[in-house]
Amino acid sequence: MNTATNLQWFLFGIYPYICLSVLLLGSLIRFDREPYTWKSDSSQMLRAGSLKLGSNLFHYGILVVVIGHFLGFLVPHWAIDWALDPAQHQLLAMVGGGVAGVVAIIGLSMLIYRRLADPRIRRNSRKWDITVVIMLWLQLLLGLITVPLSAQHMDGAKFELLTAYVKGIVTFQGGVAALLLQVSWVYRLHILLGFTIFLISPFTRMVHIWSGAGALAYLFRPYQLVRTRKRAVRT
Repeated sequence: MNTATNLQWFLFGIYPYICLSVLLLGSLIRFDREPYTWKSDSSQMLRAGSLKLGSNLFHYGILVVVIGHFLGFLVPHWAIDWALDPAQHQLLAMVGGGVAGVVAIIGLSMLIYRRLADPRIRRNSRKWDITVVIMLWLQLLLGLITVPLSAQHMDGAKFELLTAYVKGIVTFQGGVAALLLQVSWVYRLHILLGFTIFLISPFTRMVHIWSGAGALAYLFRPYQLVRTRKRAVRT
């Protein structure tokens, strides 16, 4: 195999398993050794501002995106084919994912602006905090770029190819990395950045998504509440 083939095989055949292993094992180790760091570190105490609106938009949008990815790529064919053919399935993914992605990236843009433009919040932000939100923003942008690319091939063939790759990774099928040679670099970069986000999650504030029934908790509590001080009442 030449260098390009070896790189393709490593990035899309081996690297995903490294990232997923680090995500699971790293999260377990952090929870065991540093349970008190298992939190989102809300900056609402510093300044509420646009936190509520931006957080709501981002969390609702990203939840739809993530759930849509799981349902779109991992649900067995027999559970979908009776209702949707590949072209209809692709159209549904494009419309639903596109709308949710726009909502999420608007909310995240508001949160990034708030974090960088406010001196108090910026001074209290770790470098990893800023790095993570920028990586998430780029990931959302790449996902949105794939929508017009997918619109150029509405027969569902490319969508089926991506589905086969994701299912191949989950079911430990060898040789699935070669499937991505047939898709645009945008899809490949989107996949690569997604796995990289998994890789760094145990070492950043993103680890808190495992807590409180996972990200689904944001359906009911989309931003952190900070209790106000009250005078203690003696009994």
